[in-house]
Amino acid sequence: MTKKEFVAALAKKAEVTGKEADKMVKCFLELVEESLVAGNDVKFIGFGSWETKKREARKLRNPQTGKEMKIAAKRVVKFKVGKALADKVAAKK
Repeated sequence: MTKKEFVAALAKKAEVTGKEADKMVKCFLELVEESLVAGNDVKFIGFGSWETKKREARKLRNPQTGKEMKIAAKRVVKFKVGKALADKVAAKK
């Protein structure tokens, strides 16, 4: 589902205009982004949680040239699905 499709489905389900639904989606995404950038986790019980983790610097080898490359340390976002959502998805065949 694309963002455009999601906004349309949200507008229909919430019985609001497409503009209002688009604004709600944008606000939600901005809040999640701001929270993660600030180093805070975002958790929705039963749905899942977003959190940031530190990935250590590491060395890799380029498979084409065989040359060793250094990858810098960085923070990455991880999403962990909640049990209720995982169970619903697993039950669907």
